[in-house]
Amino acid sequence: MITHRPRRNRKSEAIRNLIQENHVTVTDFIFPLFLIDGKNKKTEVKSMPGIFRLSPDLMLKEIEQCLKLGITTFDVFPSLTDKYKDKFATESTNKNGLYLKTLALIKKKFPEACIMTDVAMDPYSSDGHDGLVENGKIVNDKTLDILAKMAVAQADCGIDIIGPSDMMDGRVGFIRDSLDDAGHHDVSIMSYTAKYASAFYGPFRDALDSAPKFGDKKTYQMNPANSKEALIEAQLDLEEGADFLMVKPALSYLDIIKDLNTNFDLPIAAYNVSGEYAMVKAAAAKGWIDGDRVRDEILLSMKRAGASVILTYFAKEWALKYKK
Repeated sequence: MITHRPRRNRKSEAIRNLIQENHVTVTDFIFPLFLIDGKNKKTEVKSMPGIFRLSPDLMLKEIEQCLKLGITTFDVFPSLTDKYKDKFATESTNKNGLYLKTLALIKKKFPEACIMTDVAMDPYSSDGHDGLVENGKIVNDKTLDILAKMAVAQADCGIDIIGPSDMMDGRVGFIRDSLDDAGHHDVSIMSYTAKYASAFYGPFRDALDSAPKFGDKKTYQMNPANSKEALIEAQLDLEEGADFLMVKPALSYLDIIKDLNTNFDLPIAAYNVSGEYAMVKAAAAKGWIDGDRVRDEILLSMKRAGASVILTYFAKEWALKYKK
């Protein structure tokens, strides 16, 4: 005789919903947005159907629409032309530049919106790397001062969360000290703790035109073969003052999300990156998969692995589908 029958707890939708262990909600999401110069400009990222580069006026409208859908947090990335890029990423601290002016404008118009920013040199660097390049090498310690100034300039605009994505050693502590010295004690740091040297970033680099001009990023981004290394990075970020720990990419690194969630008490963020988004869209367009179901299963897998926060390009379409 069969004593235990787990199927009894699957026999109806009501019971399945009653005992469901993990749920994805709209408040889990951070929606990445791409900023371009101009007015009334909207250009689709070809490798990311449904995702657009937006001029400041249209970005304000996008944020307003998303707030009405329940999306409260946005990660804004600048897409700059080459004329604004140089070796030292000086445009990153230009208060009259596109990025900082737009950040201040967003926070003025929507003070209730939580705005996250990106701290790395690559959107502003003529070399296309996340750190300062000297003699063909990415130098760590000289980069920290540039990153810290960038972070303070963004915090001066009223943003809520700094996102250091550069993977330089010691940058979280350096940025935390600089923010505190500037009086920005309340500005959070969501560290890109375990950012892997991944093949899943291609569409994002298309969106920002920020691919390296030489070499690759393997001397600072993590080896996809390593997991224990992520625990070392997480411990350092915790000690240096991070408020969130992020894993990027998410889908191929669910084990890393699980490891960090098990070993650390800080909230864990998962970045559902551009390549992961693009694959779903491409396969759905071919009719090979049910795009909506696959999207929802992917997002749920990140919550199940232990992510409290999910940065995803699916945020708006998910919110539109499930808006109550």
